[in-house]
Amino acid sequence: MTVYGRKPVLEALADDRLAVDKLLLADSARGDAVQQLIAAAGRRGVEVRRVPAQQVTRISRNGRHDQGVVADVVAPALRRLSAEVAATLSGPVLVLDGITNPQNVGMILRTATAAGLAGVVLPRVGVADLGPLVIKASAGVAFEAPVLRAHDVASAVELLREGGFRIFGLSSGSNRLLWDARPFPERSAFVLGSETAGLSVAVDDELSIPMAGHVESLNVAVAAGLLCFELVRRQLS
Repeated sequence: MTVYGRKPVLEALADDRLAVDKLLLADSARGDAVQQLIAAAGRRGVEVRRVPAQQVTRISRNGRHDQGVVADVVAPALRRLSAEVAATLSGPVLVLDGITNPQNVGMILRTATAAGLAGVVLPRVGVADLGPLVIKASAGVAFEAPVLRAHDVASAVELLREGGFRIFGLSSGSNRLLWDARPFPERSAFVLGSETAGLSVAVDDELSIPMAGHVESLNVAVAAGLLCFELVRRQLS
C-alpha cells in the first residue's frame, strides 16, 4: 500500500505490526514533523531517501496532500482480487461501486473489519483511493482491513462470480428487504452503489432497507453498517 502524508506515514511507522519498505522525503520537506518521521524510520530500521518533490508526487499521484512524504507499507490483509483468491474466501464480502467520498470509504472499511467480513473490494477506477483521508476516516483500520483490489467494479463482480459468489446489490427499488428471513449463501457479495447513481453493475438479487416518510436513501456508510451487522446477527442466531 502506498501511504502518503506526514501523519498517516508516521502512524504506519508507529505500528510495529506493519512492515514499511522505505520512506521517501522530498528535498524541500523540513520541520519538526519531518524530523519525527526520520526518527521513527530510524527506530524501525527503515531506509529514508531524499528525492525531488516531483518524484514523491509521481508516486503518490496526489501532490496536494502528500506533504512531500510517501512510504511503501506492507498491509498484511491487502490482496489483488482474482478468481483463485475469491475461491479461498470463506465469508461475505462488500464491493464498493462508485463511492468517491474518502470518508465513506474509510468508515466502510472500519465497519466491515469490525464485523469480520472476509473482504472489501476497492476497485481502482471509480472509488476513492487508499489515501490519507480514507486512512483517517477508518481510524487507521485501513492498514489491517481485508482489502481486495480490482481494476473496476465490473471485473470485480465477474471474478467473484467465477469464485462461486452470488451477487447481491442494495437498491431502494427492491421488494426484498435486508431483513427477509431467507438465508444468504455463505459466499455472498454485496454491492454498495453511490447515493446518487446507485448500482452500475447487474446483480443476481437486490435488497432494500425500508424508508419512512420522504427519505429516499441512507448515507452509504450507514447502509453498510446496517448490512454488516445484520450479517453478524444472522451468524450469531
